[in-house]
Amino acid sequence: MPANFLEIQELLQQRAEFQARLNLIPYDGSPEIKEQGGNEYLYVRKRVAGKLTSTYVDVYSDTLYQLLLRNAKEARELNKNIRRINKKLVMLGYEGKNLSGRVRKNLEFARANMKANIYDQAVLEGIATSFPQTEEIIENGIVNGVSASDVQKILNLKHAWEFILDEDVLQSETNYYMLSHIAQIVNEGFFYNGGRIRGVPVTIGGTSYVPPLPVEAVVKEQISEIARQEKPAIDVAIELCLYCMKTQAFLDGNKRASVIFANHYLIAHGMGFLVIPEKEVPEFKKRLIAFYEGEKADLICGFMKERCWKRF
Repeated sequence: MPANFLEIQELLQQRAEFQARLNLIPYDGSPEIKEQGGNEYLYVRKRVAGKLTSTYVDVYSDTLYQLLLRNAKEARELNKNIRRINKKLVMLGYEGKNLSGRVRKNLEFARANMKANIYDQAVLEGIATSFPQTEEIIENGIVNGVSASDVQKILNLKHAWEFILDEDVLQSETNYYMLSHIAQIVNEGFFYNGGRIRGVPVTIGGTSYVPPLPVEAVVKEQISEIARQEKPAIDVAIELCLYCMKTQAFLDGNKRASVIFANHYLIAHGMGFLVIPEKEVPEFKKRLIAFYEGEKADLICGFMKERCWKRF
């Protein structure tokens, strides 16, 4: 392993997160005010492929204008950070590789289904939002009649999916560090460092199973061993998912992080994606509890392979 491998991987993860945050800014550009017929309107000005473009936003209001100014400032900072990371990657000798045709198609397939996947994950977590409400939160960051914590969980799922669907991150290794970063994203706003391995006991509702305190070195090695297996990618992805769920490495968000982590592996291998559909959630939870309590993994693995694996 190159001496700078971990540094390069960390930089790639940082760049992907900055890029994901940049993609979430609804109006990326410098605000400008135009007057027409005695009324004032807001536009954002941006250079695209060397050409200056101007995009209409809405009728002028001071609140919206200040928001656009903040967006423009944030976008400049994010672009500055991305350029800094790119320079450092060049200094470290990193050269990005092109994705294979199949992996690129898988990436497009996952992106096209991201909203539905987030909705299904929200159902698994017991978040009582309809699909239209979930879609509204994903697109606009807020919706009436939904608690702030549920909105935050859905937005965190969006950010985590955006992260793993970055091309550079998709080419990074599916390892403990990747899992920790995903857990940190899904726990954003709930824990200061949601990606740190837990050091206190936890219980799981609906089962007598009490996961032992995780040992970081053991979790790292076990994930590495699972990921290195010469098995079909779907079998490895399901095993990664179930191991991380049962280990409960973090204080919260383990199911959310585990599913997204498994998808990082599966999509990187061009083999579709893994999601527990809304209609399968009750049966999945029943089988998951049985697995926690000692039932052989074959039963839930077979269920997930048949009911939760989406191919293209």
